[in-house]
Amino acid sequence: MYLTVDGTTRFRAYGPRQLDEIARRYPLPDAARETVRLLSRVLPFRVNEYVLSELVDWTQVPDDPVYQLVFPQHGMLDEDDTAALRRLAGRRDGDPEVVAAVRAIRARLNPHPGGQQELNVPRDDSGPVPGLQHKYRETVLYFPGQGQTCHAYCTYCFRWAQFVGDAELRFAAPGPQELIRYLRGHPEVTDVLVTGGDPMVMTSARLRAHLEPLLEVPTVRTVRIGTKSPAYWPQRYVSDADADDVLRLFERVVASGRTLAVMAHFSHPRELATPLAQRALERIRRTGAVVYCQAPLIGHVNDSADTWSALWRAELAAGCVPYYMFVARDTGPHAYYRVPLARAVDVYQGAYRELPGLARTVRGPVMSTTLGKAVVDGVEELPEGRYFRLRLLQARDPRLVGRPFRAPWSATAAWFDELRPDAGGDDALRAALASGGAARTEALR
Repeated sequence: MYLTVDGTTRFRAYGPRQLDEIARRYPLPDAARETVRLLSRVLPFRVNEYVLSELVDWTQVPDDPVYQLVFPQHGMLDEDDTAALRRLAGRRDGDPEVVAAVRAIRARLNPHPGGQQELNVPRDDSGPVPGLQHKYRETVLYFPGQGQTCHAYCTYCFRWAQFVGDAELRFAAPGPQELIRYLRGHPEVTDVLVTGGDPMVMTSARLRAHLEPLLEVPTVRTVRIGTKSPAYWPQRYVSDADADDVLRLFERVVASGRTLAVMAHFSHPRELATPLAQRALERIRRTGAVVYCQAPLIGHVNDSADTWSALWRAELAAGCVPYYMFVARDTGPHAYYRVPLARAVDVYQGAYRELPGLARTVRGPVMSTTLGKAVVDGVEELPEGRYFRLRLLQARDPRLVGRPFRAPWSATAAWFDELRPDAGGDDALRAALASGGAARTEALR
């Protein structure tokens, strides 16, 4: 452990350059170490002491779910790309051939799915507004520049492109000024999601500088913070030097009359099992903030009904709200993690049936598509065949929210683009499906 003078754990990140140090302290197999070293040229790798010592079960490596969650694995890149990296393994990172190969591989991994750059970035008279996304009428996503890293990186993360050092792929706002100006011009926006990366990597002073200006915009009624910190670094709310300052800031947001929603990413029940995580959640909730929990269904990590039932029960026991089971997005090492939608429905329904009523707040499996958030409500048998039942929980065009539709059942499809959705007699929905969901709403024009 790395301790401060008062005995508390001090945050320290480990990346590819510290692999040998990790291997000296933990039973990281040589082959696994070289796989991480190779793949981390393309996929970001970052871990910390808490994850290494408290969450990974080293007796179960490489099959341990948390190990799979944070260490890049063989099979995350296709064989041709892996072979190309091996041929260049002895060359430095700045070598032009290495740079070209890495960039080409990343481009093939769909770094910005769902039209994030092309469709979600709002524009004003001077052009694109940096560090913002505005996909849904009432919600703006805000990417503060100082919060575009995490305490540890999930290997499935659909925002992996934020962490690879390529400015062309990165969303980042230098400060809140443009956000506030945009919000004043768009009173339909009631929710701001502060995201990343992870905003909770920032000091309390920096976080305050980004959050407090929101309290001067009367149309903003909900402030959301997307974070993995309660799972990967709960010390942020318990023993970090400015932990109490962070909680006072949360209290300030709540006292202003806004809802403060901490959107906590818990991918496996083990992340909630430590006393430190439970203490962190307790302290967050005492500020008046509401903790909502969400995560994707991912192969090798949580692709069983028993795991999800345990996860949702643990969240409820901690006073949190189970919110979303997502489908892993079609980006990064998606082929490694993909779970067919037919299997996803079985996992969701199997776990949901085991829950007490208060935990049945969770929705899923949900795909964040170009069109909007499409939930697979189940499977139905009709005289003409078997179908997935789908519905839009959220949509780029707000008129489509709640609209049901269907798609022929598939044993292998794992993402929306692999389905053939049928809107029936709903002309507006059929037009949106035909356009791929790319039509912008009036609010964003």
